[in-house]
This record gives sequence, structure tokens and C-alpha cells, in this order.
Amino acid sequence: MKTYSLRRLARCAAFCLGGISISVYGMNENTQPEASVIRPNIVLILADDLGYTDIAPYGSEVNTPSLSALAEQGLSFTNYHTAANCAPARAMLLTGVDSHLAGVSNIPEMLAPEQRAYANYQGVLGDDVVTVATLLEDAGYHTYMAGKWHLGMDPRKRPSRRGFARTMAMMDSGADNWEQRPYIALYDQANWFADGERFTLPEDFYSSRFLVDRMIEFIGSNLQDGKPFFAYLPFMAVHSPVQAPREYIERYMGMYDSGWDALRQQRMERAVALGIVPQDTSMLRMATTDEWGDLDEERRRYQAKRMAVYAAMIEAMDFNIGRLMAFLKQQGQYDNTIFIFTSDNGSEASGPDDPQAFPKRLAPENLGYTVDYDNLGLKGSYSTLGPSFASASASPLAYYKFYAGEGGMRVPLIIAGKPVTREQQLTPAFAWATDITPTILSLAAVSVPGERYAGHPVKPITGRDLTPLLSGKVERVYGPDDSVGYELTDHGVLFEGDYKLVINQPPAGDGQWRLFNIIDDPGETEDIASSHPLRFQRMLSGYQQYRRDNGVMPVPRGYTPIKQLVSNILLQYRDAAIVLLLTLLLLLPFYVAYRMKSGMKSGMKRTPKP
Repeated sequence: MKTYSLRRLARCAAFCLGGISISVYGMNENTQPEASVIRPNIVLILADDLGYTDIAPYGSEVNTPSLSALAEQGLSFTNYHTAANCAPARAMLLTGVDSHLAGVSNIPEMLAPEQRAYANYQGVLGDDVVTVATLLEDAGYHTYMAGKWHLGMDPRKRPSRRGFARTMAMMDSGADNWEQRPYIALYDQANWFADGERFTLPEDFYSSRFLVDRMIEFIGSNLQDGKPFFAYLPFMAVHSPVQAPREYIERYMGMYDSGWDALRQQRMERAVALGIVPQDTSMLRMATTDEWGDLDEERRRYQAKRMAVYAAMIEAMDFNIGRLMAFLKQQGQYDNTIFIFTSDNGSEASGPDDPQAFPKRLAPENLGYTVDYDNLGLKGSYSTLGPSFASASASPLAYYKFYAGEGGMRVPLIIAGKPVTREQQLTPAFAWATDITPTILSLAAVSVPGERYAGHPVKPITGRDLTPLLSGKVERVYGPDDSVGYELTDHGVLFEGDYKLVINQPPAGDGQWRLFNIIDDPGETEDIASSHPLRFQRMLSGYQQYRRDNGVMPVPRGYTPIKQLVSNILLQYRDAAIVLLLTLLLLLPFYVAYRMKSGMKSGMKRTPKP
């Protein structure tokens, strides 16, 4: 009788979630999922450095039919926010815990030596957080990952030890998309691992195609047992180096000849028409945006191709997402699969304004890359987006990756599939990166862990379940007084209802606190701090409380992310140089002794006989 009642409860819960067919793990007498109730497969797709309007459902001119199809089958979030750079976002997505508490306050490549004295400033996933993959695997799900990890390469930190049964993982912040080659001098090699062991890429490698091939292989290997799967597919697109097959690049040649300002305006108009942003949205022109008209014809031609390669990489990713969708349809799994698509952060603007200038091309050329126009985006080339077209990628938002402006933190989020009832709808409800894990757990009917898990204390999940939004039961899961804080290298944010308190540090920011209504003004064009002084002061206090609660430390004097990255690269070579020097000093006495002995022997041979 008890089992029957709980089964009915599970089915009622599924109905309340909008017809999602699920079972409640651990609710029957044998603490096993009931075979009679089908639990959904869940596919979490993560783009890398994708801007707010980089896909067609959000206003892009880029051809993304697969993502457009998902948007038609689900709910698109227009007010979803994530971290301003990659590893912290990934930590929050996979654990539901703030990035500082999860151990990933920043990417390890940009951590200062002084910061590494603190446990939450290691740049790798802490042992006191549980990944959604671990929770799902323990609940009977198959768990797969194919793509960029960037949360620790130590054997205990690899995805194969953090809940994923099958893995194909790029362990670094990025790598070449055509071959096994590092993209910055910080890495000696491109570190790929398969199921926890080092892996050599095939000759015909292209990242988006390869990752989907592996994911199809993983999913196909276990379909016969009837268990659901959780598939985590973090693409390398569109992280630097930006690269794409020639046939995709050719489709966008000539499309961006009008420049970045025209593109930024066109995307805003399409976003308005689609309902992504309000009708009266205003935009700022970032000071880091060049004047298109001041460039000579050759520079404009080169810049337009940079954007064409970027668009091509997005379409190539979308095409391979479509291949995965087609495979699931062929296997009869598509109708029971929920897709979650998002990006780890906003547009990447760190590429140089003029990649062909002598000092700018030295770094890629030292790694064996070219920046030539003809080969741009193809094997052996190094292409980036740059700050001017990054502004168009984030349209109509301000700022980009590494900054706390909306352009660095507001990205697409689509939750879709036939089990989701709200089709082709938009929601302006605020959502945050830590919400993804509890939402996945809710969709799979798996409980959120308590204070302890697997015999040791764990940090509590602070994200919120978004399934009431999916079913249409509520219009928002965060109330007008609920606050969410965030920090990255002294860029600071506090969200509260429709409001955002934010500080952006130099060089692109001015280090001043500002207050915006990001529902009415997503472009952050009107600072309302002076007209809302009480809210401004209250939110400043709330942000300071966030820093205390999450162990946020100030950055060292003179710190900038790029300067620290360069310093860490030089430090790595300095350490190698010191080892080499010590080795030479150690060997020097032996060498001197050898030369002296050789000289003595030579002298003895030259001495004439008496």
C-alpha cells in the first residue's frame, strides 16, 4: 500500500510539472527507480564564450536551425545570468553552489600567487561539493561527458572521478580545434583525457564534430538496458582560437562588410522584434569599439572575415547538435529527452584589434600559428573575435567576458523537449547559473543532498529549481527582495528583483558602483543610483554581506587578469629556467673535471718520447 501511494504521488508530481514523465528515486521499498515510470534523458549543452544574440532565436543572423527547433519546443530565458568567465560558471552549473564556495573563484590561469593561499582560490573543483553527475549516477542514470572540463586535471579532479562514467575531456581553458595543439604558451601540450587517461586525438579531428561523435558513441553503448542518461556536452565553440570548416566560412563571406556598429544595431532590432528585449531598449557604444570608417579597405576586409569565421563556428556547432538530435530520434529517445542549452559566459573580447600587427602576431606565430587572411579559421590559423565585433555579439548589452556588465553575464538559456510543456515561449524571469543543477535534479526526480553526502560534509546547493517556470505555475522563482551576489577580480554584482548593482573595473570600466533596472534597461544605459538612494545603499550592504558569506578576497594591488596570465606564463618559464640553471651548475664541476682530464690525456699523448 505504501509503494502504491508513493507511485501515485510521483505521477501527480509529474503531472504538476507539466506532463514530465518521471519517477522519484529512492521512494519505493527497494530504493530503486520504478521500471514502470520512464525518467527523462537530460542533455546539457554548453557553448563557450557565446554572446547574447549569437544564435537565431535571440536575434542573430547566424543560421542555427537546431537551436531554433529547440527554442520552438521549450522555454527561452531572456534574463538568465552566469559567471563572467568559464571555470567559475562551470563549477556553478555542475554543483548549484556559488563559485567561490565551490573552489573556483577564478580560472587557475589568472589566479595570483597570493590568492592561492586560500582554499577557495585554487581554481579547481572543491572536494566538498557534489556534482549533478554524481547525484544522477547514484540515482541510476548513465552519465557522459564530452568536451571542455577546465575544473582540475589532478586525478582526483578529473570528470571521471566527479560522477561521469564515460568521458572525453579537454582539460585546459582551450585548445586548437583542428589538431592536438595548445593555444597559449601556458600549456606545453593540449591535454585531452578519455575516461581519465591521456588521449591522442585522431588525424581527422574537428572539435564540434568529434565531441558529438563521442557523445553518440557513449549514449549508443547503453541504450539496450533502458536506463536514462545525463549527457554533458560542453563545446569548445566559440572559444579562441576561432576556427571552422571552409564550407561554413564561405557562407558568411561578405555578410559583415558593413561593420560592427551596423551589426550591433541589426541584432538589437531583431531581438526587439522577437521579444528578447523591450521595445524601447537603448544601447551604449563601448569605448573599446573601433571606428569602422577609419579602417582602410584591407583592414575592413580582414575584420569582416574574422566575424565570418566566428559565425561559421557557431553554425558548425549547431549542425553537430542537430546530428545528436537526429541520432536520438532514430533511437526512439528524442521524445523523452530534455535539452538545456546555454553558454558559460558572454562574448570574448580579448583578441587584438589588429591581429596582423607585428607585436600582436608574435604569440600565435611562436606557437606555430598563422594569422594570414587566406587561411583564417582553417587548420594552422589563429583567429579571434576582438572587442569591436564582440560588442555586436553581445548586442544590445554592454561589456563582455571578464566584466560584470550584462554583456559578460547575460547569455541564452533554452530548456526544451517534448516533456516540457511551455513551447515557443519566452520568460523575463531572473535565473542564475546555480539554478541549473537543482532544475536537472527536479526533472530527474532526484533529491538535493543534505549537509552530508557519501560520508562527508558538503556545501549546500543554493540555486533554485526552475521547473515551476517550465510548467507555467509561476512567473518567477526569485522574489523582488531575493538577492544573488557575484564577484570576479573585484568586478562586483548584486541582483535583487529587477535591479542590478554593479561595478566594472578598468580598463573597460571606471571602478564606480552603478544601479540599473535591467528589465527596463538591459543595455545598462541609465544609472538610477541617485534617484534610488535607499535601494542603492541597501544593495551595497547586501553585496558586502555576499563577500563575507562566500569568502571573497580582494585582488592584489595592481592586478589585472591579462597581466596575471602573462605573469603566470613567464613564471612557468622562469621556473623551467631556474631548473635548467641549477642543473647546469650541478653538472659544471663534472664538466670541468672532464675537460681537465681530457686535457691531461691529450697533453700526455702530445709529449714526445725522450
